[in-house]
Amino acid sequence: MVFSGGGTGGHLYPALALADALRGLRADVRVFFVGASRGVEARVLPRRGEEHLLLPVAGFQRGRSWGNWRTVPALATSLVRVRALFRRLRPEAVVVTGGYAGGPAGLMAALMGIPLVLQEQNSVPGVTTRALSRWAEQIHVAFPEAVDGLPTRARRRAHCTGNPVRPVPVLDPGDAKIRFDLPRTAIVLLIVGGSQGSAALNRIVLDALRAVVRGDLARPEGLHVLWSTGPAHHADIADALAGIGALDWVRAMPYVEDMPSALAASDLAVSRAGAMATAELLNHGLPAILVPLPTAAADHQTQNARALAEAGAAVALDEHTLTGAALWVDVLRLAVDGGFRGRMSEAALRRAHPRAAEEIASAIAGILPSTGGAR
Repeated sequence: MVFSGGGTGGHLYPALALADALRGLRADVRVFFVGASRGVEARVLPRRGEEHLLLPVAGFQRGRSWGNWRTVPALATSLVRVRALFRRLRPEAVVVTGGYAGGPAGLMAALMGIPLVLQEQNSVPGVTTRALSRWAEQIHVAFPEAVDGLPTRARRRAHCTGNPVRPVPVLDPGDAKIRFDLPRTAIVLLIVGGSQGSAALNRIVLDALRAVVRGDLARPEGLHVLWSTGPAHHADIADALAGIGALDWVRAMPYVEDMPSALAASDLAVSRAGAMATAELLNHGLPAILVPLPTAAADHQTQNARALAEAGAAVALDEHTLTGAALWVDVLRLAVDGGFRGRMSEAALRRAHPRAAEEIASAIAGILPSTGGAR
């Protein structure tokens, strides 16, 4: 089996989750990854000890055609290397999880007649998914809205199976809160701006907290904040909080290593709207205030946030016009109104796919030979 996709973690980690799930179903499966030398996979795959090939392929720069003069030769070189790899490995199937890193493997699978499976994380299919969908035997989407973004002839092969993320552990919320030195009975607001944090989101949150300390905004009774600031921003945030005054109800951390426990401990969240982040929020039934990253490719985070807001599972806010006071209005509403939180949680769980990895892996296993061995 060849898995290809990357450039960013949002494309790589679904491939890793699917590979692990497939190996759990079929002990005879050998997994090989194809990625980009400039992508996050160049660091992650060697650390995991995965067999892999890294290619010089790069993504096209939208609106900067002059900057793409190296892209076409790199794509040609990548196709030649993938063709040689496939002739050597003779894979039974190729799974592409999107991103520019998945293009060469998907295209070569189509040219060589190798069964192709696509997994699309966002509500609007990316360029790689749309381009390869005409040859795909299976297309797995995380958002039902993504089906309409596929070419008409490919839609009948699309299945809404969710995003493959880590399994939801069974954790007592009170116990999870204690892990973060939070009161067992606290109403916990989780703030996450992505693995690296978000300077813009941090600034907006700080503005809100300053207003709370001044008395301009109210702090709901029992509200505590669990804030993942991002490693590069944490020192500045810690200094700012110290300057504001004693906020013993705000727990700021550079990075949350144990995110499953953080999600279990939380009652509401403020987050970016990346596909994998929203999948985890949905799987935990966590009401969310989503602030999409405005510079995300093709503005896909805004589309993700809108889709979940229309489903009643989230509140979508625009970073460009968002202030600390405006953010706090929605925080207050969710923190105070347990009924509103409950309705949003139910809506989130209706869109959740906690067994996505296992279900997609089972579908992939269905196109493999019944016993091991080369084709």
